[in-house]
Amino acid sequence: MKHNRAIGMAAALLAATSAHAQSAGDVVANVGWFHFAPQVSSQPFTINALGASTTSAGSGATVDNADTIGITATYFVTDHIAAEAVFGAPPRFTLSGTGTLAALGQMGSAYEWSPTVLVKYFFNDAQSRFRPFVGAGGSYVWYSGVKLSTAVSSGAFLYSSTYGTALEGATSAKLSNSFAPVVNAGFTYNFDKHWSAGVSVSYMWLSTKATLTTQSSVGTVTSTSKIKLDPIITFASVGYRF
Repeated sequence: MKHNRAIGMAAALLAATSAHAQSAGDVVANVGWFHFAPQVSSQPFTINALGASTTSAGSGATVDNADTIGITATYFVTDHIAAEAVFGAPPRFTLSGTGTLAALGQMGSAYEWSPTVLVKYFFNDAQSRFRPFVGAGGSYVWYSGVKLSTAVSSGAFLYSSTYGTALEGATSAKLSNSFAPVVNAGFTYNFDKHWSAGVSVSYMWLSTKATLTTQSSVGTVTSTSKIKLDPIITFASVGYRF
């Protein structure tokens, strides 16, 4: 009788331990909060007007931090290797002038779309509550809802002592799409067989070409600059294992 009771207790303990598993075939969905902290650097704007190209020395731009809600879906191919799809509401980034453009203040804003696919390796065995991981993958990035401040949309930023207001006019903006490599590290803590919490930090190698097109009285003027964003992205979330 005691022997049977001991076997029963051992089986119950094993079942309770296994309940925390993330193993081959499992699907885990996480919902949480993304924080984007761009590590910005930008090239001076190049202005093409009247058949000539000039560099506006000392001009530049910076991008503010942003936050948004995020969703991930993770499929465990093995007990240790998983594929993850990352989605989220697009964060709204604000672009401000620096250097000779600092007086403009906020130049504009845009929403960034960056769905991401990661391959992750989870450490510790499948029954562990605490599972650190590392990952790598890529994201395809594009932008929408671009809005310009009055000083930029009117072309007033093109005023110069040489041309006066001749280069000014209605201005539109475009940000180029790009593919961005991503590396990722973090951990998951399993509370029971369904619920968990996770924290991760990612680094994305991301740059975009900003092109401002102005319809002036003397013809079309284009102003371009390459902006490196390279955001550090943190994600705190709650997960559910199906």
